[in-house]
Amino acid sequence: MLLAADIGNSNIKFGVFDGDSLVSKFSVPTGSFLSANNLDTLKIGLDQSIDQAIACSVVPDVDPLVREFISSKLGLDVRFVTNDIALGLDVRYDPLSSAGTDRLVNSFSAAERYGVPCIVCSFGTATTFDVVDSKRTLLGGVITAGMETTAKSLHLNTAKLPEVEIKQPEGVIGTNTVDAIRSGLVYGHVAMAEGMITRLKKAAGEDCNVVATGGFAKLIAENTDAINTVDADLLFEGLALIHRRIYPA
Repeated sequence: MLLAADIGNSNIKFGVFDGDSLVSKFSVPTGSFLSANNLDTLKIGLDQSIDQAIACSVVPDVDPLVREFISSKLGLDVRFVTNDIALGLDVRYDPLSSAGTDRLVNSFSAAERYGVPCIVCSFGTATTFDVVDSKRTLLGGVITAGMETTAKSLHLNTAKLPEVEIKQPEGVIGTNTVDAIRSGLVYGHVAMAEGMITRLKKAAGEDCNVVATGGFAKLIAENTDAINTVDADLLFEGLALIHRRIYPA
């Protein structure tokens, strides 16, 4: 079995593959990784016959902790995806080292699973858009604040606005402060996503298949026709595919 780890700013997400099938997944907050409570979650999640491990990360300071934990718990050396890994994409990021490995894996995964040209939208702590053209060139993309990041910033930088749970508001026109904030967060993000997708298609010169992933992908997709596919496991599937192709047993 293969353990795939996605080390993000908010959470570390783990997926376990039995062959080609994702059979379980779980997560722990990145900021409290290896706390007593999280260790119990990890031990339960890893209580399987795992013999290989692969990871991608956007939080370098946490990488040694994850490596050490997997080594001590499973007796395995986890392979970390690097920016220069051969994915069959012509990556136009400059410098290449500045491209997040999560974005590279998502772009590769979307191209393999859904074809090119495609736009990959990831709605998480940050919201990112990446464009792969019909020649499998990763042209680059867009980075902006995610909904949760925006909500926290709005609360921290104002005197009276509360931090709200992000969910579908009652309507576009909020009749109370909480719903007004939710409308701004959700429908504002939807409008931004629609506008960016339109602009990115024009810049690419192609009508791209739009694939969304990340914690808020479903919420955004339910409120727009601009997204063709939601794939919550896009990154896990990409990691597994990379492992099968580059690190075969």
